[in-house]
Amino acid sequence: MVCKLNRSIYGLKQASRTWFNAFSNTLLRNGFKQSKYDYLLFTKGEGDNFIAILVYVDDIILASPSQEIIFKAKTILKKHFKLKDLGDLKIFLGLELSRSKEGIFMCHGHYTLSILEDCGMLACKPSLIPMEENNKLTANSRTKLVDPGSYRRLVGRLLYITISRPDICYCVHKLSQFVSNPYTNHMHVANMLLRYLKHTSGQGILFRAYSDTKLHAYVDANWGSCTESRRSTTDFCIFLGNSLVSWKAKRQKIVNRSSAEAEYRSLASVSSKITWIQNFLIDFNIRTPFCKS
Repeated sequence: MVCKLNRSIYGLKQASRTWFNAFSNTLLRNGFKQSKYDYLLFTKGEGDNFIAILVYVDDIILASPSQEIIFKAKTILKKHFKLKDLGDLKIFLGLELSRSKEGIFMCHGHYTLSILEDCGMLACKPSLIPMEENNKLTANSRTKLVDPGSYRRLVGRLLYITISRPDICYCVHKLSQFVSNPYTNHMHVANMLLRYLKHTSGQGILFRAYSDTKLHAYVDANWGSCTESRRSTTDFCIFLGNSLVSWKAKRQKIVNRSSAEAEYRSLASVSSKITWIQNFLIDFNIRTPFCKS
């Protein structure tokens, strides 16, 4: 006996894929275009009639300069799916967004406070810096943690905060190198970072409303900065006008023989990212005139 499943059952591994196929096919039939650089993005029209739809599992964001266009898109979706309209976007996947005349401000305020509460650090003394200068973390230092799972869970949550906090990106990057075998010294550095987050819990990123569309990239490499593997670190940040849109602090995959080699690898990394952003902006009918780094 073989049973045919007419509907996807929520909770199965195939459920999200089936839901996304049905959702994307509905939008494509109604004139939307699926982005080749982010398959979760669908766009339609241009100018004042432009609309963008971003989907993550069953959470959907609609953005358009015209409320009428958004209403028409909602009407199309309601014909095929059961939707719950939550109004203006304020919270999305833990991200808090607020709009003003200056632009859109994005932060992780409540999510940061929940981390401090779970770690028992709400009453801790705030710190002005996320990490001590020239603190060389090593794989074997002091004693092993009794509960390494707590360290791994904390680093995982901190990695999510880096979406809106580029100032802690390097520190979290260093801490994530020791999740497989954490020691007490690594936990002390993580606790100092939590103290810094308490001091700057409301900090985030402002995407300015009035800005040009030129891309500006700043890149650097720290040659042989990792004391364990002697690998270099790539650091870069990319601005769209005067708004920060992308950043990275990551250890390179191989050992470089010179600082020049490390710099070239960093340039290759930021160049590929700029190329992706340029092509991604075309989906929003934005063509960047040139880039400088």
